[in-house]
This record gives sequence, C-alpha cells and structure tokens, in this order.
Amino acid sequence: MDELIKGIVVYLRRVATYDPLVSIIQLLLIGVVVWLVMRFLRGTRGARLVKGAALLLALIYVTVRLLPKSDEWKRIEFLYGSFLFFAFVAAVVAFQPELRRALTQIGQARLFRSSGGRVEAIIDELLESVSYLSRNKIGAIVAVERSVGLGFLTETGTRVDADLSSNLLNTIFYPGSVLHDMGVIISGGRIAAAGCQFPMAESEEVDASLGSRHRAALGLAQDSDAAVLVVSEETGRVSLACEGHLYLGLQTEALRQMLYELLGSRGRAKVRAAGGE
Repeated sequence: MDELIKGIVVYLRRVATYDPLVSIIQLLLIGVVVWLVMRFLRGTRGARLVKGAALLLALIYVTVRLLPKSDEWKRIEFLYGSFLFFAFVAAVVAFQPELRRALTQIGQARLFRSSGGRVEAIIDELLESVSYLSRNKIGAIVAVERSVGLGFLTETGTRVDADLSSNLLNTIFYPGSVLHDMGVIISGGRIAAAGCQFPMAESEEVDASLGSRHRAALGLAQDSDAAVLVVSEETGRVSLACEGHLYLGLQTEALRQMLYELLGSRGRAKVRAAGGE
C-alpha cells in the first residue's frame, strides 16, 4: 500500500511539471477527436459501446499509470498492454458496420445534393405514394440514399434503375407482388432496386408491438445515414427512421419538412425538433 501511495505522489508531481499551455492544447485536440467520433456514431449501435469502452479504458489507464514501477507491479502493466491489443481486435469486430460506413464515406466523394426543385419533386412522389399506401393499409419500406452508399444492399434485391414515381412504388408494394415484402432503395432520385433485405435492429431497441419493417428501418438507420420511410400494414401509420431514431405516426406536413431537411441542400438535418419518437 505504501508503494502505491508513493507511486501516486510521484505521478502527481510529474503532472505538475507539465507545461499548462501544451496540456490544454493536447486536451482540446483529444476532445475534438472524441467529439467527431461520437458525432459520427450518433444514433448507431456503436455509440453506447464507445461510451462504455472509453470509460473502462480510461479507468484502467489511470490505475496502471498510478501503480508503482517496482517489479511486483510491472506484470499488471504488461497485461494492460496485451489487453489493449485484444481490445483493438474486439473493436474492429464490434464496429464493423461503423467502419464500413466510414470507409464508404471516404471512398465516395459524391453527396446526395440536388436542386431545390428536384428535391421537392422527389419528396412529392414519396409522399403521394406513402399516402396511397397508408390509406389502403399496404405495408412498405423505402430507403432514400444520402451520403453513405447503399450499393451493398441493392445487390441483395432486384435492380430496377427507373425514374422515381408514386405509381411504380405503389405497384412494387401492392399485395401479391413478388417484391412487396422487402425494401426499395432510392438512389440519386431513381429507384435503384427493390426486394432488398435491410439489416434488422436488435429486438430490445424496438417496441414489441412494431413489426419487422420497423425493425429493418431502424436497423438501416443505425448502419447508415439513409432516410427510411415505413408504412404499417396493420394500422397504415407512416413513420420515418433516420440517424438512429424512429419517428412514429408522422403527419404529411411534418414528414415533408423532415424529408426536406434530410435531403435538401442544408445537409444533415436537426430533425429531432420536427417530430417526436
């Protein structure tokens, strides 16, 4: 115990000799990096995992740094180095969707940006379709690609590559259609593919009363920045999943505003003020 207290005192004395200006700059740089990472992961499955892992690693790091440098305590420092290696490997596995998303953004320079008139035309077609589907209680799920490409999902379905129109969307989702059970992907203002399988959110992240379409919508919104429209087959309720959140039972005008914020020229939206979960 005496050695431990002595180690803490030595460490605090060493910290006291640091240049305050350099320390502040270093802390600011670390804070900026952490903020950028958390902003990128906001709303995804990885956000909660990062917070927990960061807290655990910080506690372990402080503990190891405060330990005495005697031979008896060096084993723990050695084990900490080995633990960091395995933690890195585990992070690569745990954050596979987020890493794929980051690499996609780096390798893909284009962003979903259209003129105001073009965006409004796209939104009008989407709203006309979901209104028809909602009135007739026809289930549907449509993902609108933004900055993160969804090419890996189009390969799971049937390529369409057709102009976006409400009539075509209604036909795809009409009961009895071969493709009506899966999702449609909108890319560059065109229907890129239909019958696509979207990743499912974990069951505990979605209300038990919601079906597989809502789970798929939230799952895709957690793995990408797509805006995902969902029409409930049971209630006809229209919902939107984006940035890791699911907004249920949106009215037409609220949905229009949220879509314009997401797809318009202002980039990423601050959509939480536009509707409730």
